[in-house]
Parts: sequence; C-alpha cells; structure tokens
Amino acid sequence: MRSITEAALILLLLAAVPAVYAVTFQVGDNAGWAAGVNYTTWVSGKTFRVGDTLEFKYGPSHSVSVVDKPDYDGCDSSRPTQSFSERDTKINLTRVGTIHFICPTFGHCLGGMKLAVPVLAAVSSAPSPSPSAPSPSPSPKNSKNAKSAASKAKRIMSYGKIGVTMVLIYGVVG
Repeated sequence: MRSITEAALILLLLAAVPAVYAVTFQVGDNAGWAAGVNYTTWVSGKTFRVGDTLEFKYGPSHSVSVVDKPDYDGCDSSRPTQSFSERDTKINLTRVGTIHFICPTFGHCLGGMKLAVPVLAAVSSAPSPSPSAPSPSPSPKNSKNAKSAASKAKRIMSYGKIGVTMVLIYGVVG
C-alpha cells in the first residue's frame, strides 16, 4: 500500500512541476479585453514564455482572433488562424515568436484592440552568474530587467511552495 501512495505522490509532483513555470496573464489586467486599453503599454515590462497562458475576459460585443502580422497591421480579421467568443478565453502560449491578436468587431482593432505578444522559450534551469560579471546599476533601462527578475522570483517562490507541500504531504502519508 505504501508504494502505491508514494507512486501517487511522485505523479502529483510530476504533474505540478510544469505549472511552476507557467504564468497566467489576464490581458488588460482589471480592464480586460476592452476598448480604451493601451495593449502596447500593457505588454511592456512583461516576459511571456512558452507554457504561459493569456486570459482574455471580455463582453458580448468583443471576441478574439489570432492573426498573422500583416493582418494585425491592417486590422484584417478575414483570415484568422483561431477565433474565440466565449467571453473568457484562455490561450496557451505554445511557440516562440510574436503572436498577434485582434478584436474582429468592426472598428475595434482600428480603435486599439490589438495585441502583439512576444513569446520567449520556456525557462530552464537558470545559469549561474559569472563571479567576474559586474552587477547592473539601477537605471531606467534596467526597469524591464527588474520586472523580468521579479517574474523569475515568483516562479522560484512556487518551487518553495511545492517543496513545503511535498514535505507536509509526505509527513501525513508517511
């Protein structure tokens, strides 16, 4: 019986590890996917990676279309690669590169309801900094790096939470 419990615990851990790296971003924060939000500003300072999720929350007059760059630039929704209209759309980021989203409702994209998300590779183990590397001085240029570091810190904290949870579960099971 104990080996079955241990096997179940290991499977639980393996299922949880990919979620440690994943971050869910609510597009537009509290405003959601709506007119009047500057999505270029919203994207700035955020680091999106393969495995993360974008959550679009929107009202009945909106929807979400994934389009290529020329259609994004021209606000052309006639050839989307994907379309969503369920008012709470979660899109997993599965590839590296910029992914383009528009609201296909007439006039909405032209009014600013368009989003270009640059997606980086998933995080692997972080390389150790070289001892001779100078530490960056705080400056406006480094504010984006600071936000990226904060995002990484949140991911690392998730590891700690999983570790504590595992210890507690093992203590109950064992």
